[in-house]
Amino acid sequence: MPESSLEGFYSVAHAARGWLGVEASIHAEIISPMMLTLLHAFGLKIGMNPVVLTSGAQRLVAFLALNKQLVSRAYVAGALWPETTDARANANLRSALWRVRQACAEIVNASPQRLGLTSRVVVDIEGAVAGAYRILDSTDSCEEVLSTEMLSLLSTDLLQDWYEDDWVVEYRERFHHLRLHALEAMCERFAAAGRYGEAVQAGLAAVRAEPLRESAHRALVKVHLAEGNQVEATRQYDSFRSLLRRELGLGPSPAIEALFAREYATMDVYSFQAGDRLLQPGIAGT
Repeated sequence: MPESSLEGFYSVAHAARGWLGVEASIHAEIISPMMLTLLHAFGLKIGMNPVVLTSGAQRLVAFLALNKQLVSRAYVAGALWPETTDARANANLRSALWRVRQACAEIVNASPQRLGLTSRVVVDIEGAVAGAYRILDSTDSCEEVLSTEMLSLLSTDLLQDWYEDDWVVEYRERFHHLRLHALEAMCERFAAAGRYGEAVQAGLAAVRAEPLRESAHRALVKVHLAEGNQVEATRQYDSFRSLLRRELGLGPSPAIEALFAREYATMDVYSFQAGDRLLQPGIAGT
């Protein structure tokens, strides 16, 4: 994550006291000197100083951060080293825990039976999850989280280069779907507030995350139309329609075509027929 985005997050961080599927309880946190990044790539800082951890130590810290509560040592060992014997998994856990403590002694709360991260650690994905839930809550104005910092947090997935652990894949998938819905809602909220530039960026982030997701393209098209940019709206629609045909052999749904049909019904510059490309008069389509 870019340094400016990380600093912006810590200035507006709200911790989610729950995980996906559990309603987030949000409250302001005292800014912690221990900062853990799990979005895009793993990173740990004490103040402004990076902490270097081995791969096994990183996996341990990330697992504890995502579990959000004290968990048994046996559960941690089994999840992180599922293909080894219990004895080997427990030995690996002791080794990883020792390496974590050598690098950052206070980051883990440990008892003979349980492990967890200390509450002093600020984790970027907690702020992203909390902000996403607020953006999706239609009763919450959430003005303070409608920001470029929150947009940056929601524009990347969890630990994108970690593919070998099932528990990472599971958490990544859950966060991925949450952030997609939040980005589309953020796009609509920015547009409703007349913040069209930020609305376009939110829509583009959703499209980048899932290029074949029609609701993301539809949200972006609506922004262009609301801003009066019919050409940009047409280009976005046309790009999506071509992608669908090329990748899946399908066409757009009636919902997005109806959106264009309503918009262009009274316009002379463009003609529109469901299933056909929008054309300028006198220019042949391809």
